[in-house]
Amino acid sequence: MRLVRGTEVLPVDPMAPDRFSLERAAEVIRGGGLVAFPTETVYGLGANGLDGEAVRRIFQAKGRPADNPLILHFDALEAVLPLVREVPDWARELARRFWPGPLTLVLKGARLVPAAVTAGLDTVAVRVPDNAIALGLIRAAGVPIAAPSANLSGKPSPTTAEHVVADLAGRIEMILDGGPTGIGVESTVLDASGDRPRILRPGGVSREALEEVLGPLDEPVTASDRPRSPGMKYAHYSPDAALYLVEHPNRDWVARTVRELARRFLAEGRRVGIIVGAEHVDAYLALAGPDRLTVMSLGRGDREVAANLFAALRAMDERGVEVLICEGYPETGLGYAVMNRLRKAADRIVKPDGADLEGKGGS
Repeated sequence: MRLVRGTEVLPVDPMAPDRFSLERAAEVIRGGGLVAFPTETVYGLGANGLDGEAVRRIFQAKGRPADNPLILHFDALEAVLPLVREVPDWARELARRFWPGPLTLVLKGARLVPAAVTAGLDTVAVRVPDNAIALGLIRAAGVPIAAPSANLSGKPSPTTAEHVVADLAGRIEMILDGGPTGIGVESTVLDASGDRPRILRPGGVSREALEEVLGPLDEPVTASDRPRSPGMKYAHYSPDAALYLVEHPNRDWVARTVRELARRFLAEGRRVGIIVGAEHVDAYLALAGPDRLTVMSLGRGDREVAANLFAALRAMDERGVEVLICEGYPETGLGYAVMNRLRKAADRIVKPDGADLEGKGGS
């Protein structure tokens, strides 16, 4: 155990978490405190989901808008049932197929759920995480755990305990360090409160996987004045650097545009970062010396790109990058969630018709 600005950081074996650490963290949760813990997606910032005052502390610690609802985490579908009014048969089938796992269902909520969790809506977002530490903490605490990502509001989500330390040490009681998370983007949020399912936030369960169970889905819900799930309204995932997202299916156009932007900003004397897939790194290494240009690979394929995205955004900030240029990715599999996050993080989205789009909101 180490203490960072008053916050305990406990190392925990991600495969076999020890009972002592889980019980200590559970005591914090039951006492109204805040504990950051790993899930299979990103690190979450947890509080007793039945204690409205404890839940409000999450918003204070993160600087999170109060109208942005939270997700309740459980250890099984049976534990969810007392806190919702109904679960459609197709939603039960999704739970059987994908829980534990990175799928959140938005259901009609029961009165037991504090308004701080739901942001005053009549629905509640619920999921069962696929992580031994998260499940052990939920069971040890004996209550559902309300948990958004464990970062300052608007910043890239944390995929390691050190990311949480950087943002929240001194603001929360404890961090359980279970090493890096696996998936790297948050859970998929699916609205199961109406007649037809709709994706509210793409994430760790792909649209293709959902459609294997449900058939074709309606177009995703976009930003709204009153968000029905996390990630729908506010700017998210943003590095300190100004982020330019270059989008087009034509690889040659994207590469040419990225190079042009990089040369322009380097000529202005600015520190530039480029984030690309592993297969494209060599196209940019010759642009300038290592003192003002950082080129970073996210790996190969949608799973590696998703797992490395948030860590790369944070690493660019640590290197003092002022302008960050990212290539777009194919929107299949986890690439759909990756592009959702990049569009929400982007200051400007660059497309070939010249009509660049202002970012910080995205789709």
